Amino acid sequence: MNDGPGLGPDLAEVFGPAHSDGGPELVQLLTPEGERLHHPDFPIDFSADELRGLHRDMVLVRRLDVEATALQRHGELGIWAQLLGQEAAQVGAGRALRPQDFVFPTYREHGVAWCRGLDPLKLLGLFRGVDHGDWDPAEFNFGLYTIVIGAQVLHATGYAMGMQRDGVVGTGDDERDAAVLAHFGDGATSQGDVNEGFIFAASYNAPVVFFCQNNQWAISEPIERQTRIPLYQRALGFGFPGIRVDGNDVLATYAVTKAALQRAREGQGPTFVEAYTYRMGAHTTTDDPTRYRLSDDVEKWKLRDPINRLEVYLRRNGLIDDAALAELKDEADELGHRLREGTKALPDPDPLSVFGNVFTETTPELTAQHDAYAAYLATFEEAGH
Repeated sequence: MNDGPGLGPDLAEVFGPAHSDGGPELVQLLTPEGERLHHPDFPIDFSADELRGLHRDMVLVRRLDVEATALQRHGELGIWAQLLGQEAAQVGAGRALRPQDFVFPTYREHGVAWCRGLDPLKLLGLFRGVDHGDWDPAEFNFGLYTIVIGAQVLHATGYAMGMQRDGVVGTGDDERDAAVLAHFGDGATSQGDVNEGFIFAASYNAPVVFFCQNNQWAISEPIERQTRIPLYQRALGFGFPGIRVDGNDVLATYAVTKAALQRAREGQGPTFVEAYTYRMGAHTTTDDPTRYRLSDDVEKWKLRDPINRLEVYLRRNGLIDDAALAELKDEADELGHRLREGTKALPDPDPLSVFGNVFTETTPELTAQHDAYAAYLATFEEAGH
């Protein structure tokens, strides 16, 4: 993916083309009808392979979401947080990262996890309840899922401040300079932790991109009850730029996130990116969205499906055909089969595993607790249970 000249736009001054729903500030590179647009502040070109790669990512991430939802309905998962309709926001942001960047997710960033190379089965283990997130954040530069709403924004800001002190910001070395990407939803912007993170990031010029997926529903609360202005405009009150991007446009999401991350790596501080999208599914599988939103809204947003718009563009330009799509469907079917069988085969956890990965060096107190609990478990074996 090739940038135009220079190091990227001044995001404090970027305003995109007009859009009927997202407002005149929305940055868009691909319309819902699959028409390619060119934005003067994001002169980015994509190769055919790159476009097909983004399409593949979204198709497979959606299959992951569909399979996980079905597994929950069949009692194989305790709960699942759906991302239906948000694939472009997540894949675009995930592919804009460099290997040295670090991600702090919520509990819905399955597409970003995919882009960071995590086996989806590791995500399903968490929702099955056999672990608390069975991956090493340091291996993938992808933090554990955060259930407490907004808490990860504080973690991300602190980590970004640590990057400054480690000397990996603003050195001019593309292989060294790093940034943090913090994900959260529109509902989290009402949380104190998030706003505290903004204050610290602005005060210390931390290299962090605050990526808000505005899917317009904080569970059952519409965005209109949370803010009187577009969310991205809140950033100016904290002293850093904000920008709104079409979150159903994977090309625009990639371009905007890439520019914001580069700005952070160069030492220019935080940026707020509002990905304007829509949660076509439920908040989680315990939620019934038909109780609080209109079906007409869902149908309207289906016409802006992020996968369909890129597929239309690829077909129109002869970059994909029926044979390639059939192969992709087979790949998705294979993924679905592996997830179904793999989830059912996940072993129950060893009760003593709760003591692992708590501290870098085990403390005497933790050792004592481990030994006492092990002795307690042994009494059941002695009794023949």
